[in-house]
Amino acid sequence: MKFPVGSHAALSVALLVGAACAVFGTVWAQTKAVKAIPADVQRGRYLVQIGGCNDCHTPGYPNANGKVDEKLWLTGDKLGWRGPWGTTYAPNLRLLVKTLSEDQWLTYARREVRPPMPWYNLRDMSERNLRAIYRYVKHLGPAGEPAPTYLPPDQEPKPPFVQFPTPPK
Repeated sequence: MKFPVGSHAALSVALLVGAACAVFGTVWAQTKAVKAIPADVQRGRYLVQIGGCNDCHTPGYPNANGKVDEKLWLTGDKLGWRGPWGTTYAPNLRLLVKTLSEDQWLTYARREVRPPMPWYNLRDMSERNLRAIYRYVKHLGPAGEPAPTYLPPDQEPKPPFVQFPTPPK
């Protein structure tokens, strides 16, 4: 079957325009999805990253050089931190935050806790930043299992755990 030369050109243009629309539509949809995340939630994500929260509260994060799927972020860890205070575990913040109001989170985040959690960093954080972290963790939604509970100094933890030395006297 023969087609006039113009019809091939029209078909080619139509296919090219259709492909361009498909690509533009995909890019536009992705851009809109990113922009749909509120600025305070994006700020919270940034603070979690630079604040080192994932180092302890995300399983395997340091060993993976920070290349852990975001769906696993802040789900707690079974790695214990043992020292003269006993053995502590980084809690699953995503399960914790689902049980707290934003104001309860502010109180929780600023309280003194056992090592190695640098609670003083949160204590000194602005209310705006703490609220942004809360909103980011809320945005992630609940996931994972609870971390093991604290063990007093006289109880032997199950591996894995990091043993801190006894401070010099």
